[in-house]
Amino acid sequence: MPIATRPPEDVRKAWIAGDEIALLDAREEGPYSLAHPLFAVSVPLSRVELLAYDLLPRRDVPITVYDDGEGYAEPAARRLQALGYTDVTLLAGGLAGWTAAGFEVYRDVNVPSKAFGEWVEHHRRTPSLPAAEVKALIDAKADLVILDARRFEEYRTMSIPGGISVPGAELVKRVHDIAPNPQTLVVVNCAGRTRSIIGAQSLVNAGIPNRVAALRNGTIGWTLAGLALDSGREDRFPEPSVDGDARGRRAARAVADRAGVGRIGAARLAAFRDDPRRTLHLFDVRTPEEYEAGHLPGFRHAAGGQLVQATDEFVAVRGARIVLADDPAGGGGPRADMTASWLAQLGWEVHVLDGDVAALGSERGPDHRRLPPVPDAPAETVTPGDLLALLENGEAAVIDITRSPRYRAGHIPGAWFSTRARLAETIARLPAGVRPVLTCGDGTLTRYAVADFPAGRRPLLLEGGTKGWVAAGLPLSTDLNRLGPEPDDVYKRPYEGTDNSAAAMQGYIDWELELVDQLKRDGAHNFRVI
Repeated sequence: MPIATRPPEDVRKAWIAGDEIALLDAREEGPYSLAHPLFAVSVPLSRVELLAYDLLPRRDVPITVYDDGEGYAEPAARRLQALGYTDVTLLAGGLAGWTAAGFEVYRDVNVPSKAFGEWVEHHRRTPSLPAAEVKALIDAKADLVILDARRFEEYRTMSIPGGISVPGAELVKRVHDIAPNPQTLVVVNCAGRTRSIIGAQSLVNAGIPNRVAALRNGTIGWTLAGLALDSGREDRFPEPSVDGDARGRRAARAVADRAGVGRIGAARLAAFRDDPRRTLHLFDVRTPEEYEAGHLPGFRHAAGGQLVQATDEFVAVRGARIVLADDPAGGGGPRADMTASWLAQLGWEVHVLDGDVAALGSERGPDHRRLPPVPDAPAETVTPGDLLALLENGEAAVIDITRSPRYRAGHIPGAWFSTRARLAETIARLPAGVRPVLTCGDGTLTRYAVADFPAGRRPLLLEGGTKGWVAAGLPLSTDLNRLGPEPDDVYKRPYEGTDNSAAAMQGYIDWELELVDQLKRDGAHNFRVI
């Protein structure tokens, strides 16, 4: 049966009205990053099963899928239907139809959050300082602190000399203890612009007495100024004092109230969970360590700064309802309040879980993907030891469908790289007479990909995936002879890592600075700034 189509105009009208709708791009992240509508979310055909249940928790939510003529949208839509989604359509005309309707397309990833950061700076004139001026203050031993608002892993890779890791949602909670002297200058940085702007403006919104400034253009601006970055630092925020925590709580709550954030207790949360008409996302915005030590059942982990920075990696349904948890003892918390204040300004319906929540119980351990049942397609497995023998005898060929950076970092010797969407092309390149063996990081994706193989050439699945191979004491290779055409499954971000060209970094900054004008032309974002 043909899949129905939805006109681009209907999707845009839903965004403006605040109605629930998900617009999914079925291409790999590379082409997605070159051009896509503002609230389109990357859900590649290769990874539908890994992403759908977390991004799209309500099975009857309106979903529209598109590509740019590659032929990925319809198979992705049919996979979603097979997973139980009942309102799945194709975007009429695909990406070309969107642009033909006169609507804006954007490049890069996490665009709503990045565009919103520029919108905030434009409207609030968020103070900032250039790299050279901050370096001069450091050299003069001025009274300042540099707070890195990124994830700790990013900070450890590269950081401003003397900076400490204080991920975005932690800033208001910790700043009163980090900079107790009102005369101390507080500089907030990230890799580019967004988290610097949002972090600095968070402190301004919270009314701290210190002078606050974003490091203009973050570590990119620092590098373009010819300045050296540190690497491998481990300096993290301190635990807050009783007084510092109380001040942070009061300040964050006032900001959330100004932004119109809702507050709910356990009874209202239960009503939200029982509402079949609305998509509901539950997030714990604390640190990963705190989450693993104990969290409320059903709440996924999304550190607050990252939830603001990359909302589209956690929520695919524009118009969805979001509930945030912070202090497991109840009473809300500054990280939930500050995160919610930004999500509300981004146009989301957002609530903070408040009051006594002890009756909800507690779970321990890391967050896990919500995955659909594995298809019934027959699948034989092979142990790492038996696979080694097959390879040595020339009887098997390994196809690795992990993401390309992981393949580059190390794969089973002789393994072919393939995105799942291009498996047919890779199978055609295998030597005649060999048995294909499928692997990925931990073997999860391979169980869904079995059905992608022609009936007469079902693969073996490596038990435990490549991790199982390593656990068996077997070696990996970094040879790229079987990488194939340059992979497009992952977009190389110009603001992460230490090997980016100056031209790429400057081009990224120039692009961000143009986003305000693009939002004005677009007119469908519903952003507001308090």
